[in-house]
Amino acid sequence: MDSVSTTHPSVEERAALGKAARRLASRSSHAAWYPERRTHDPLTLLLDQEETRVPELVPIRHGRMAASAFAFYRGAALPMAADLATTPTSGLRVQLCGDAHLSNFGGFATPERELIFDLNDFDETASGPFEWDVKRLAASIEIAGRSRGFDPPVNEGIVTECVRSYRETIRRFSMQHNLDIWYSRLDVPTMVTLWGAEAGQRTLKRLQQTVTKAESKDRLKARAKLTAEIEGELRFLSDPPLLVPVEELATADQAQQITDTIHEALRSYRRTLNRDRQHLLDGYRFLGLARKVVGVGSVGTRCWVSLFAGRDNEDVLFLQVKEAEASVLERFTGKSELNNHGQRVVEGQRLMQAASDLLLGWQRIVAPDGQTRDFYMRQLWDWKASALVDTMDSETLRIYAGMCGWTLARAHARSGDAVAIGSYLGSSPTFDHAVAEFAVAYADQNEADHQSLLDAIRRGTVAAEHDV
Repeated sequence: MDSVSTTHPSVEERAALGKAARRLASRSSHAAWYPERRTHDPLTLLLDQEETRVPELVPIRHGRMAASAFAFYRGAALPMAADLATTPTSGLRVQLCGDAHLSNFGGFATPERELIFDLNDFDETASGPFEWDVKRLAASIEIAGRSRGFDPPVNEGIVTECVRSYRETIRRFSMQHNLDIWYSRLDVPTMVTLWGAEAGQRTLKRLQQTVTKAESKDRLKARAKLTAEIEGELRFLSDPPLLVPVEELATADQAQQITDTIHEALRSYRRTLNRDRQHLLDGYRFLGLARKVVGVGSVGTRCWVSLFAGRDNEDVLFLQVKEAEASVLERFTGKSELNNHGQRVVEGQRLMQAASDLLLGWQRIVAPDGQTRDFYMRQLWDWKASALVDTMDSETLRIYAGMCGWTLARAHARSGDAVAIGSYLGSSPTFDHAVAEFAVAYADQNEADHQSLLDAIRRGTVAAEHDV
């Protein structure tokens, strides 16, 4: 950014901007959800979204979304974006995650081999009003609490804790130096400092178990789970439809074409990496390619996993090559300034995360079928730790929700105006209670939408396949 041509309003002017935004959308107005304002049918949006996806994988998406109200919510980022576009907006823009639900937070390793807690999914990242991420996160907490059978007052307390953590954290960041915001991260010592007194020994023990498990989920575990050594060379195992070597997806000639195309893309994607990381990547030789089904909302997009070996078969590298389509937010918040959606994902991730994957990059690929698609590349597993929301007790979920609120505030403070947002939110819990009220109403809506999917599957108008 050109600091000469960029305007730099004073702290007082930025705070005044935040206060003025209350005239656009009062803090209490965020409680509102009016189903009658909908101009769309959520199932129609989901089905339209699937037109560009791999047809034989789409029923798996439906099956995964049908599993529970929370699973449906994970896959329904597009319908919620359309719904949020009908609600009052502050006009205070940040780089949005776009899909900030509970399961898109977790632990992963920094390049310095430290485990930190952060956002970990940026497929839908785009610029937009900060409260959209907060509302999506808050509603996911309400839905998760209901799935655990918690009473409404308990759920309300957990959601309010999340939003309070967001509000108070971004207000603290609004008083910090820019570099201090950039350097901040939620590592294990910081977690214990912020929540240790509240957590108690049982929760802290569970946190340590999660850390230990995360440290074991690395490329060596991926090697053991996804590959076998055949005649001295590593090859992908076959576990259709979730993991399928490219050789099983097409004729020999077609498979070779796909492999050559992806391999060439991986060679050229290195230009999006820093030179030292290019040098690291050059030390690995390409061994093979497989299609892998990942996530819930992403099912049906083209996702490949590529296998590399370094000095020997113990020195492995797995790179995920994942298709990036337009963010679900773009039709409501404006088209991305970047014309490559892989780059959009990567740039958004680098802006919002405290530390990003060492080999995160992007490339545009012209497939053998002549279609041009955007992709981003990253390591498949690198100390990945995901929260088991469906086993959390209320105390653990409350602390986890507070961690998510802190993390989202840090991401927004990096990309947006923390002074303006902090001024808008203020020191009272008005915004906290309003968003908690919205979360209840939207969780009700989500349950109704989930039931609509179940009804469509039962009628046979939507195909669903349940995988393990």
